[in-house]
Amino acid sequence: MTPRAGMLIAAGALVAGTVTVLPAAAAGAGEPAPRPLPPLAWTGCATQAYPKLQCATLKVPLNHDDPAGRTITLALTRVPHTAKTFQGPLLVNPGGPGGSGRTMAGYVAAALPPKVAAEYDVIGFDPRGVGKSEPALNCRPGHFAPVRPDSVPRGADSERAAVERAQDFADACGEKYADVLPYIDTVSTARDLDVIRRALDAPKINYLGYSYGTYLGAVYARLHPDRVRRMALDSVVNPHGVWYEDNIAQDYAFDTRHKDFMAWVARQDAVYKLGTDPAAVEAAWYRMRDALREAPAGGKVGPGELEDTFLPGGYYNGYWPRLATAFSAYVNDADAAPLTEAYERYGEADAAADNGYSVYTSVQCRDAAWPRDWSVWRKDNWDVHAKAPFSTWNNAWYNAPCAFWPVESLSPPDVTNDQVPPVLILQATDDAATPYEGGVALHRLIRGSSLVVEEGGGNHGVTLGGNDCMDEHLAAYLATGKVPRAEGDAEVDAVCATLPEPEPALVAPAGTKTGTKKETGPAAKTGTEIGAEAGTKTGQRSGSRAGAPRAESTGATLHGLLGHVR
Repeated sequence: MTPRAGMLIAAGALVAGTVTVLPAAAAGAGEPAPRPLPPLAWTGCATQAYPKLQCATLKVPLNHDDPAGRTITLALTRVPHTAKTFQGPLLVNPGGPGGSGRTMAGYVAAALPPKVAAEYDVIGFDPRGVGKSEPALNCRPGHFAPVRPDSVPRGADSERAAVERAQDFADACGEKYADVLPYIDTVSTARDLDVIRRALDAPKINYLGYSYGTYLGAVYARLHPDRVRRMALDSVVNPHGVWYEDNIAQDYAFDTRHKDFMAWVARQDAVYKLGTDPAAVEAAWYRMRDALREAPAGGKVGPGELEDTFLPGGYYNGYWPRLATAFSAYVNDADAAPLTEAYERYGEADAAADNGYSVYTSVQCRDAAWPRDWSVWRKDNWDVHAKAPFSTWNNAWYNAPCAFWPVESLSPPDVTNDQVPPVLILQATDDAATPYEGGVALHRLIRGSSLVVEEGGGNHGVTLGGNDCMDEHLAAYLATGKVPRAEGDAEVDAVCATLPEPEPALVAPAGTKTGTKKETGPAAKTGTEIGAEAGTKTGQRSGSRAGAPRAESTGATLHGLLGHVR
């Protein structure tokens, strides 16, 4: 046990926790069968990208222990199967918590090999509290409106103001949703999955979950191992760290990934002209951060917004060319416009982001005990910041409402499982959002699972994003149920090489033609934005740029759909 772990246990004892006990076998044994549900009324809701998409709504109990009580509504989507062979529903979840999954059904159905997709009803859904589900939470609209105070405290007064801001958010959630917050948690959402299964009239579900969706899937599998047919978990949450320790682990991992980006920029000095020494490039980035404290770019990009803008680069390196362009323009030309545009594309929050954050905090603060003594947060985050300054304090304030959450915390369930059919676990070794140790940990907890690794990969979400090797493992599993098995005692069952790093390019501003007076030499080699972008803001992007190579366009689209874990 590390010193921090011991301190967290002591701090967690300050929170009255309700123990969540999940049975090793299917819940409900010996209980009366639940009442049958009316058939779902699917209606067409096609989009240009997904012309076969259908929509429906489903009422579920707010409190699953009171099935005759108040109900809430989930929004569902479907791409129906077309083959004679039908393998049942494939529920898909993009993570978060707080990520909308309605578009995910269309994306997965289109990204899987046609023969495999044709055998499934691919089902997307907005989890309770999210998006088109009702009620949709929005605790404090505009909470992330720029310009926020610098995320790194500059003294007792600035820290006190930030703490009060976090407490105001928690108080607003409690005032608006006091009757709902006790039921916005992972176990309740997992129980929703079983209501969806029943509404689909399916004896078992197939499931593909990314990021937080891996934890949701693991909890469902523990609740109902006999109702799982196939389960693929991509970019895995470490169940041992839910959620305070997982966020600390992210701080270190995102700092490492930011340094990877700085090293890439240094290797592309011919394009970005920021120097060939990664440490010097990183120092220039922090000087930019300091300058933005005094004069926010475009009147809205201060230090916190800068971190929000560059954090998506830790999730997906396809964003690096645009981010490097903005960095270079600001440092070399005193041009803040590309930086402002990058913020508007990646970091700026809108109503959908406000909703996602409200659900994120509601789930994470309810799921597990957080320190209620702010001095614990202060010490931990200064200790981590000293080694990993990129986003530690930004992440601390993102999660800080949990120190003041108006609903008592649960205890995370044990997701150890020796009854579920073979589960396919897919993980990149250098993933920052869900570090590699999480995939290994869950692999050890689920007997018979198979671990497939993208060696050297740093992107979050490794299937259906352009890596053919990883995709082949997923497709083979969904087609046949078979998983790869290592020889001997090897823990990793299969290894895929990572995709090449993005090519450098000076990305033209929106509304202009690709190619500027600066785009000469290496930059002129790329006629696209290197997948840098399908759509608009992080967590809400959809679509892809015409003409981009497959790995680039699909990667950008996937990472636009994933509900990112902070």
